Order: sequence, then structure tokens, then C-alpha cells
Amino acid sequence: MRQRIYFILVMLVSLNALGQETVYSGDPDTSFFAARDLAFAGNRASARDTLKSILTKYPDYLDVRNLLAKTYSWDQEYDAARLEFNRVTSTERKNSEAWVGAIKNEQYAKNYNIALGLANKALNYLPQDEELLRLKQEIVQHIEDQQLLQNRLKTTKIAEERNQSLTLYTEAEVFDGDLDPMYFGALEYQKRTKWGVLIPRINYNRRFNINGIQAEVDAYPRFSKSLSGYVNYGYSGDVIFPRHRMGGELLKELPKAMEASLGFRHLIFEQDAATILTGTFGLYRGNYYAVLRPYFVPDAKKGLGISGNLLVRKYFKDGNNFLGMNLVYGFDTELNQFIINGQLLSETLLYLEAQRLRLEYQFTNKKGNNQYKANLGVNRQELAFSSGNFFLSVTAGIAYQVKFR
Repeated sequence: MRQRIYFILVMLVSLNALGQETVYSGDPDTSFFAARDLAFAGNRASARDTLKSILTKYPDYLDVRNLLAKTYSWDQEYDAARLEFNRVTSTERKNSEAWVGAIKNEQYAKNYNIALGLANKALNYLPQDEELLRLKQEIVQHIEDQQLLQNRLKTTKIAEERNQSLTLYTEAEVFDGDLDPMYFGALEYQKRTKWGVLIPRINYNRRFNINGIQAEVDAYPRFSKSLSGYVNYGYSGDVIFPRHRMGGELLKELPKAMEASLGFRHLIFEQDAATILTGTFGLYRGNYYAVLRPYFVPDAKKGLGISGNLLVRKYFKDGNNFLGMNLVYGFDTELNQFIINGQLLSETLLYLEAQRLRLEYQFTNKKGNNQYKANLGVNRQELAFSSGNFFLSVTAGIAYQVKFR
């Protein structure tokens, strides 16, 4: 019994001594300068340990807390930094160094709207602070640069409201093997109205000496300033096209010059049907626009077909003048259909591997009433009758559009 009591007393004394060792008992200023030197030398973890230790006894030492916040921000721990900066600025409203650190923390985290809000709040207390004024101007310029292209494309569409156009497309694809070339052509009419855009179109294809025509219509309704849609229907009685083609999609503009959409495509062939789920995520940065579009084909028997489409464009004077690159990886999203031994393989191609790279250039004349587009691409696709083997092809096409009222 005595040994057990003695053991408990020894443990209590040891724990008390250990607790006393963790209580800060040094000179806070000396420790602060030492921690600052550690932080500037890149040893930020050790610096934080010292700073936290100081704050256990001196929680209102704001220079210590401010430096602690900076070390978090430098190590990309933006949430922890935000908490410490907020504690400083809530206590000392005219602490310029803390406001600057808090604003830069949001810039590093790419929270530019929050950074702008903090800059405005800081200037309420320090209206003549040159660094805060400079940071605010920098943030405003960045936000405007992000939104510049998005607004320019909107302006282009608004300027062409109620206009009509007629467009002629033509394209050829040449293969490296014994396959005959394929030819594609289209004639479309476009009408811009108050509710959106309507585009009826006639498509022509010649694939492996088989001709086909498809009638198609696209509609792009606008529901609000930030919400728009896409509706499609196509019909063909020729075997090289799906019998019915339909689709729908909703596009939503997001903050920070971004956009996203969700939709589907449904194809009905002679012997089968397929539903393709899709969507997009787009970014506007400066004069550049990038959008990623995945495709998913769920099928209980064949499994899941997956494809991705990345489009990047650099715009020039308006939304009608650009240089672009389109990369496709996965199944053939263009649904080029093949016939092997007399059998149409249109459904199978949703599960064949394909890669496509296409460059495009579009420009207008000085008046803007004539529009020209050229594209050049290289394609690599798996052979339908020989899994794991591929053929190469090159595509080239041009389009001409005339606009009128």
C-alpha cells in the first residue's frame, strides 16, 4: 500500500514539474526578436513554437501575434493566418502592418473579393495609408482583368443582338492507311433574338463512299444575366448519322470570372441508343478563356466510357476574333462512324480510345460583317476491328459567315 501511494506522489510531482517547464518564463522581447530571425531565415515552424509560447503568458503582445499570422500565411495556412490577423485588427484598428498582412493573405489565397473588402475596411481607419491605397488599386485591377474578357464577350453578343447570319462550313479528313477520305459540310442560319439564339443547320457527310444528310437545330435561351441554356435536336434517315440526336444543358456564370454547366446528349441509332452525360468548367483570365468538358457514357453491359475535351482560346479585339486549341482524349466525341464488313459501328465508337488535337483561328473583316475561320488537326484513334491498334488522320477545314439584318 505504501509503495502504491509513493508511486502516485512521484507521478504527481513529475507532472507538476513538466507543466512548470512548459510555462513561458523568459524575456518576451528577446524571444520575439529571436523568433523573427528564425522566421526570416526560413525556419518558420520553430519560430511559431516560440511565438505561441510567448502568447501563453502575453496574449496581447500584438507584434508577436502579427508575426505568427505572417508565418502561417507564408506557409499557405491561410485560414490560421486569417484568424490571427483578425485578432490583431479587432484589437488595434489602426495597425497598418496587420491590415497589410491580412490583405496579402487573401491575395495569396486568391480570395480577391475578400481582399478588396479588407482593404476598404482598413482605409476607413487609415484613409491616407499609401500601402493600403496601393494594395486596393492592385486588387481592383486584378479583378477587372479577370472580368475583362467575360464582359467583352458579353458586349460582343449584345452588340449583335437581333442580327442574322449565314455560315458555310467545309472540312476534310485524310487517313494514313487504306481508308478513304471523309468530307463534312454544313450550312447554318443564325438568328439572334431577345430571348436568345436559334440556329437551324443542314449537315452533309461523305464517309467511306457513303453519303448522308442530317437536319439539326440548336437553341441558346437566356433565362437571366447569369443563367443560360442549350437545347439541341437532330434527325437523319441515313446510316452514317444517328437517327435522332438530342441534348440539353444549363450554364451558370460564377464569381471570379468562372462558369459551369451540366447537361446531356442522347443518341438513337438503328440498333441501339446511348446517353452521354456532360458538363463544363470555364475560366476567364485576361484575354484567355479555358474550358474543360468531360463526357461520361454509362452502360450496364459495356461499362463506363469516359472522354475529356479541353478548349483554350486567346481573344483579340472582341469575341469574334480568337486563336484556339482543342484537345480531346478518350472516346470519339465527334461520333465519326465507321462501317466494317458491312456493319455500322457507330455505337461501338463511344468506347474506342481516341486523341484529337485541333488548332483554330477565327477573324473578321474591318466592318465586322464577314467572319472567317480555319482549323487544322491531327487525330489518333483505335481501330474498331483491331483493339489496341491505331490509325492517324489529319483534318483541315474552313468556314465563312456573312452577317445581315
